[in-house]
Amino acid sequence: MSRLRIAFLTPTAAVMGLLFFAPLLIVFAYSFLTRGAYGGVMRPWTLEAYDRVFDPLYGHILWRSLWIAAVSTFLCLALGLPLALYIARSASYKTLLLNLVMLPFWTSFLIRTYAWMFLLRDTGLINTALESLHLIRAPFPLLFNSGAVILGLVYGYLPFMVLPLYATLEKLDPSLLDAAADLGASPGISLWRVIIPLSKSGMIAGCLLVFIPCLGAFLTPDLMGGGKTVMIGNLVQNQFTTARDWPFGAAISLWLMVLVLFVTAFLGRKGEELI
Repeated sequence: MSRLRIAFLTPTAAVMGLLFFAPLLIVFAYSFLTRGAYGGVMRPWTLEAYDRVFDPLYGHILWRSLWIAAVSTFLCLALGLPLALYIARSASYKTLLLNLVMLPFWTSFLIRTYAWMFLLRDTGLINTALESLHLIRAPFPLLFNSGAVILGLVYGYLPFMVLPLYATLEKLDPSLLDAAADLGASPGISLWRVIIPLSKSGMIAGCLLVFIPCLGAFLTPDLMGGGKTVMIGNLVQNQFTTARDWPFGAAISLWLMVLVLFVTAFLGRKGEELI
């Protein structure tokens, strides 16, 4: 069995080593090199890139990324929990509702982001409708701000919260809610004392699936933030493209990876305690 296990795991290990660990080692090595005069990297080996990571300017960008990702995750949880509960308790339309949740994945994320931009811009559908109804005199600044970025992230990653929550709530024994009602619990108390505690493992999994990509997002902040809401993902992208400072971009990428691994380990431990 050990030889059979090795035979099956060897191709996977080779693919992981070639496509994950080898590029990671390259990025790690680049972070200790010096930026070339015309881009790229060159010797000598230095820690200058890591010294720049602690600059207050980049610390502010990291803080902005953290709170935008946290707010987006919270909103996804607040919207996803009632939706997942409704789907789990809908016996007849469960499959249809799940397909509707996954329907946005059938369209390119870039196209969906541009669609939101057309809706939110000054001459978009929302401002045009409000002006036609004489509710506003000038267009609302709905685009190119932190609120638009959070809206785009919530829209893009809400299904990643709904699906783990549904998988947990679908296993919930309905008799527990009946027992709570027989004991005099209102629907709100049943939600707080029964449903939420029993669905914490799904909540943690959903928060991981939403928080991590939101923290490293660069497309949504770039398009819906209009360059005014720079997140850590935009900073990394800029260093490897426009600024062509590969060592600094590699250092920021590694620091972001360490942060993500810390959050994953912390929430994963909490999930194991609940299980």
